[in-house]
Amino acid sequence: MQSVAINILKNPFWQKKLHICAKIVSPTSMDPKKDITIYDIAKVLNLSPATVSRGLKDHPAINIKTRKRITDMARQMGYRSNNFASNLRRQKTNTIGIIVHELKSQFISSVLAGIEKVTADAGYDLIIGHSSEDYKKEAANAHNLFHKRVDGLIASLAFDTKDLDHYTPFIQKKIPIVFFDRVEEVPYGTRVIIDNVRAGYEATAHLAAQGCKRIAHLTANLTRNVYAGRLKGYKQALADNGLSFDPALLLVGDLSETHALQAAKQVLSMNPRPDGIFITNDFCAAVFQQALKEAGCRIPEDIAIVGFNNDVICKIIAPKLTTINYPGEEMGEKAARSLLEQMAGHASAKSTDTIIIKSELIVRESSVKK
Repeated sequence: MQSVAINILKNPFWQKKLHICAKIVSPTSMDPKKDITIYDIAKVLNLSPATVSRGLKDHPAINIKTRKRITDMARQMGYRSNNFASNLRRQKTNTIGIIVHELKSQFISSVLAGIEKVTADAGYDLIIGHSSEDYKKEAANAHNLFHKRVDGLIASLAFDTKDLDHYTPFIQKKIPIVFFDRVEEVPYGTRVIIDNVRAGYEATAHLAAQGCKRIAHLTANLTRNVYAGRLKGYKQALADNGLSFDPALLLVGDLSETHALQAAKQVLSMNPRPDGIFITNDFCAAVFQQALKEAGCRIPEDIAIVGFNNDVICKIIAPKLTTINYPGEEMGEKAARSLLEQMAGHASAKSTDTIIIKSELIVRESSVKK
């Protein structure tokens, strides 16, 4: 048997055939610029392109051994499936676009985790655009995602977004949009939010219940629904507790570390000082609290503090921070499910729904005076 094999190998005909096969299969001989196709694989394995195509799709009509030969050879030759071409034929890319206003936020991270959890199970990939709180970047992200042919879009608006014209192409092409957290009242797109008025009310009413008489409010751009709603709840709670609204106690900025330090300095210079403050962001509240402590203020005896979001930092700082729990992961899941239902054309899925997620006050040491 060995001598027969040696004789075959010495035969010029078989030497030429083996050389050709080796040249095709050898990764070092392949042109790195040329994509390997099913026709290349079919030629090496002496199979039809149709058989290779079915084998790569794990089609039951192709026996298991042949399927393994095909997939092994595809891997060896560096074959990549051309999803783009097949998606274009199907008018579907199996991608979902996401636009967020920041990436450093734990809230946004939890929203993205909720979205990914739902969309991954449904077989969708995500493309994330980051506006950095800038309208022009948000518009550029929307333009980019539209031309990447995403099947649907989930978005949260930037601080300074004044109009939503950059979403018009999606509406014209009937591409579903779900807005979350920061939204606008427009005649299209589903909105997933919490009741910000109620949340602002609960935070402020809690401080009033602790005996606070001069309650400040540290917040951000009041043209955005989230901050406008929380301010409205703050004012309602003051009125219901017999306290007057003082514009001097309304501190508006960008909720950054710098803004928190400036606000702390401003509060320390007030006479009389506030004895309570509702801050619409936990990170900002933590920086503010630390600055006051370093200046000799006692928390909560001198000033009680309530934050917003229920970020991890609430449990790390001392005293631990009272806050409004904002369930980001649940918001992400609800937004993703709504989008998938609309893309699937479910009759129950309305493109103009408003979905309200429940929030709640979590009381910790930073606000408890009594």
